Amino acid sequence: MLKIGCHLSSAKGYLAMGKEAVRIGANTFQFFTRNPRGGRAKPLDEADVAVFRAFAQERGLLPILAHAPYTLNACAADEGLRTFARETMADDLARLEHIPGSFYNFHPGSHVRQGMETGVARIAEHLNAILRPEQSTTVLLETMAGKGSEVGGSFAELCAILDRVHLPEKLGVCLDTCHVHDAGYDICGDLDGVLEEFDRVVGLARLRAVHLNDSKNLRGSRKDRHEKLGFGTIGLEALARVVNHPALRGLPFYLETPNDLDGYAQEIACVKGLAGVE
Repeated sequence: MLKIGCHLSSAKGYLAMGKEAVRIGANTFQFFTRNPRGGRAKPLDEADVAVFRAFAQERGLLPILAHAPYTLNACAADEGLRTFARETMADDLARLEHIPGSFYNFHPGSHVRQGMETGVARIAEHLNAILRPEQSTTVLLETMAGKGSEVGGSFAELCAILDRVHLPEKLGVCLDTCHVHDAGYDICGDLDGVLEEFDRVVGLARLRAVHLNDSKNLRGSRKDRHEKLGFGTIGLEALARVVNHPALRGLPFYLETPNDLDGYAQEIACVKGLAGVE
């Protein structure tokens, strides 16, 4: 079964997101755990979560994907910023235990002139501090476009982090089509080759989700600007190969395109058409 959803606002709570997802034809969704540019989260409404769990199980919405705020930098040079990232993510993971089996996606961070090796080591240290053997949530490292001092613009950088983590079974990767395209991987002309490289370097078993986005930029631009499906430099033909690739088809796909809900509804219908499902 094709799992396809989009990014929804969490302002009205879990049940409201679930109902919005169903209304626009989605069977999963992504949301920010808190303000994407801030750090404060509103109190958890356990009654809303309980009703949502029943609704989600009935409608087949699980697993859902929670996205960490953009402001977190697990490999910042400033110790205070690293502490903020660690405490915020630990709190997010504790909250997500109320919805067992969820995914939690985050941007690995930017080393900001410390060097890639230091950045990788700090991110692994960060993960070792927050991951717990008993947690049910899988934490996902997102593939990045490689702009500036971003960590995660290459599969090798993600692998270097994963290899340093003490509980690797609690980790996975979310592949973002815009990001890998902008990082220089030829998903348009050689998707098989890109996935073979990912399998050789990271391992396809670690790939747990896909951000399905078009890009405003040429391949290798390292700029990270998402575009609506079919309106960018990746294009629908290449995105159709992504959706239908046997190594990816069983994964959940999450749209992060510049859209409102009606636009997402159209894109979800489009992706279903590309995959040949209703």
